[in-house]
Amino acid sequence: MCVYVLQIEKAKPFKCGTFGATSLQQRHLATGDFGGNLNIWNLEAPEIPVYSVKAHTEIVNTIDGVGGLGIGDGAPEIVTGSRDGTVKVWDPRQKDTPVANMEPIEGETKRDCWTVAFGNASNDQDRCVCAGYDNGDIKLFDLRNMSVCCVEFDRKDINMNKLVATSLEGKFNVFDMRTQHPTKGFASVSEKAHKSTVWQARHLPQNRDIFMTAGGAGGLHLWKYEYPAQRSKKDADEIEMGVAGSASLLQNVTLSTQPIASLDWSPDKQGLCVCSAFDQTVRVLIVTKLNRV
Repeated sequence: MCVYVLQIEKAKPFKCGTFGATSLQQRHLATGDFGGNLNIWNLEAPEIPVYSVKAHTEIVNTIDGVGGLGIGDGAPEIVTGSRDGTVKVWDPRQKDTPVANMEPIEGETKRDCWTVAFGNASNDQDRCVCAGYDNGDIKLFDLRNMSVCCVEFDRKDINMNKLVATSLEGKFNVFDMRTQHPTKGFASVSEKAHKSTVWQARHLPQNRDIFMTAGGAGGLHLWKYEYPAQRSKKDADEIEMGVAGSASLLQNVTLSTQPIASLDWSPDKQGLCVCSAFDQTVRVLIVTKLNRV
């Protein structure tokens, strides 16, 4: 048996590391250091990290990864815990900003986070993070409830009509904002839009029932919302409640291997839109035959 040792020396001492968010082919190492930095290293070329972010204001005590090495469904993600009391979830495809940030509420004593772990990644929708602290606390965070990426009303200049909200889990919800039930809230319909994070949703200015979503896998999906036969009804207690419609997929296209992070329509040229992706490319597109939908 032979053991090969690769020795790399850096300015900041490392505190923790994981291969958990990398593929078997890449085998990139994610590390947390005493300066609060999260770096991802290609061990074949370790001179410069392939990803680097100032993750915390103090030492990164602990790190874990999921979605790589064939373990855990869903997007590759990294979770870090720090002496600054925060626990943060990072998507290596998104620069500088964590996809989830769990920090002490105002007035709460900041505790040193010593350990973190991903779990419940048995499908594309479910994922949780468990964190342990220096005072003995154990906190379990359900990432499904912490991941709204984008919200937009269908129009800004009218009484509330519809609201679309997108999420980290690849879903969107369309809420009918005309009727609010005192306990059930607004009626909504949910759709699995992409196989990864839905970063943006934008309504077509010329037809507010048509909207486009932009995904973390580099795809655009065009949707149409259909209203129900009646938008409200009375419940068993004779209280008015909303009725959700349905959303149907009209068209989809993949433009990039990287997430599409921004998207907007032209206000005067129907079908003209622009989007930008993490591949540092701005694309101008035209969607045709929208007047026939």
